Amino acid sequence: MQVSRAALNATIMFSEILRQELRLLSFRESHIDFHRYQYGFLTFAVIATWLAGVGRYWDHPGAYWWQYAGLGSIVYVGVLSLILWLISIPLRPQNWNYLTVFIFVGLTAPPAWLYAIPVEKFMLLDVATTLNMWFLLIVATWRVALYGVFLRRAARLSGLAWISALFLPLVAIVSALAMLNLEHAVFDIMGGLDREPTSSDKAYLVVVLLTFSSYLAAPVLLVCYVLASYKAWKHTYEAPGSQQAQQDPAGKE
Repeated sequence: MQVSRAALNATIMFSEILRQELRLLSFRESHIDFHRYQYGFLTFAVIATWLAGVGRYWDHPGAYWWQYAGLGSIVYVGVLSLILWLISIPLRPQNWNYLTVFIFVGLTAPPAWLYAIPVEKFMLLDVATTLNMWFLLIVATWRVALYGVFLRRAARLSGLAWISALFLPLVAIVSALAMLNLEHAVFDIMGGLDREPTSSDKAYLVVVLLTFSSYLAAPVLLVCYVLASYKAWKHTYEAPGSQQAQQDPAGKE
């Protein structure tokens, strides 16, 4: 009886997690029940991230062993979540903690499963490179849009705070990924070095374009971030009932 009840509870939990995952990916209102299924959502997020990492590199001839094993994807999501969490703290988002951000980022991993399709195995190289470029654009746009919805619905950010929290981390991450040269190809493309073409070339050209765009956008986003952080701090300081306001009522004037 205990085994059957445990199996039933696991089935109910998985059904609920899958339902909420589908709602999240389709931009509908979703509810992550941390009181009942926190570790279930965390496990699902880690597995989804791991599968995306394995699928991304399983047919890549020049990947490292840890990329084949999907470990790089898990580490990346952990670091990305930390960056998103830290950058947004000065903006005073609601419901904001590292575990929530990590789970959310992990739950957005399934669109990246598109990378597991070995299009270069059954298509001409030119067609495969174009398709990989579209995969990159679709997955990146999808996940960024999901994060934007998350910032508005869960974190309750808007205006300059929402713009800063959404785009400032992306500018930093795109630049960092290009500089790290994780696929050993970006700098070869930029430098015009003689090498064999790969099915990812056009995708990397998109990354290069995004990198230059990021350099141009960074100063504007930094100004927006500083202004939004100051506004959030001032609002917290002057909010009725806050400790600072109680200690210094004249500060509200």
